[in-house]
Amino acid sequence: METKQGIGFFERYLTLWVILCIFIGILIGQYCPIIPETLTRFEYANVSIPIALLIWLMIYPMMLKVDFKSIRNIGLKPKGIILTCITNWLIKPFTMFGIAWFFFHIIFKKLIPVDLANEYVAGAVLLGAAPCTAMVFVWSYLTKGDAAYTLVQVAVNDLIILLAFTPIVAFLLGIGGVIIPLDTLLLSVILFVVIPLLGGIVTRICVVRRKGINYFNNVFVKRFNNYTIGGLLLTLIILFSFQGEIILENPLHILLIAVPLVIQTLVIFFVAYGWAKVWKLPHNIAAPAGMIGASNFFELAVAVAISLFGLQSGAALTTVVGVLVEVPVMLFLVRIANNTKDWFQQSS
Repeated sequence: METKQGIGFFERYLTLWVILCIFIGILIGQYCPIIPETLTRFEYANVSIPIALLIWLMIYPMMLKVDFKSIRNIGLKPKGIILTCITNWLIKPFTMFGIAWFFFHIIFKKLIPVDLANEYVAGAVLLGAAPCTAMVFVWSYLTKGDAAYTLVQVAVNDLIILLAFTPIVAFLLGIGGVIIPLDTLLLSVILFVVIPLLGGIVTRICVVRRKGINYFNNVFVKRFNNYTIGGLLLTLIILFSFQGEIILENPLHILLIAVPLVIQTLVIFFVAYGWAKVWKLPHNIAAPAGMIGASNFFELAVAVAISLFGLQSGAALTTVVGVLVEVPVMLFLVRIANNTKDWFQQSS
């Protein structure tokens, strides 16, 4: 696994790029409406084909990085895996739902209409049910995490996503009074998790057999480094070309959406990080464990939100705000982790 690079130029300034995409998308929607109108014609089973292609462009390179053979080492240091799985799948989705519901339906009740509040909660749930897959490698590197162990954590989470994402999302949205077609949710998981995952596995096997693991990690995978960000930014431009009216009418909503998302990120990080401290895990496992729970697989969340609720939905807007706030908040948490190394053992 290639982990010798810190956060790249595009990733470091991702918040800036997202803000630019907001403005570009709104301008397109306002002054070139023929573009979003044309894109709406290319749909199948409520899935936008252009968006689906861009999302595959985002997710496929991530799946290339995950070596599922690493799961063979799961029994060597089980505590970190147990911590990650419980935090990500038995705590995070439910705290996200609770925090989002509390803010959108109680604290911000007079500022957000009920129907829109429900969609914002739905978007938050999609973020909460999708733990980070790719960027966690960057956070792990920046906190001098155990790269091999981080890889095991990510591989385990990717496998759990296949089984747990759909029922958790359906359950929490049902509690929130949002009824979704289960077949569309399952189709979204197949399109945006299963297919890219299988593609990544097959590609890894073929390239490693022909060229070796060093070529795969140091040459082949690097070719795709900018594809994920490029696909994400193009997706956001398209999305905001549809979201323009909503944003222009409710500019405050972006800030309101950001509040519970930031709180959730901080809460989950300190839950996992504090638990790691109590369990006396070394810092190079504790820090990535906190990061993988705090950050989100926002590409998947964006894709499923668009499939379930549409490009103009509040749910899609919420997942994009998740992209907007993630990098600066995670860099803040990286600093906290690096400044508290002496709280932990330094090697396992």
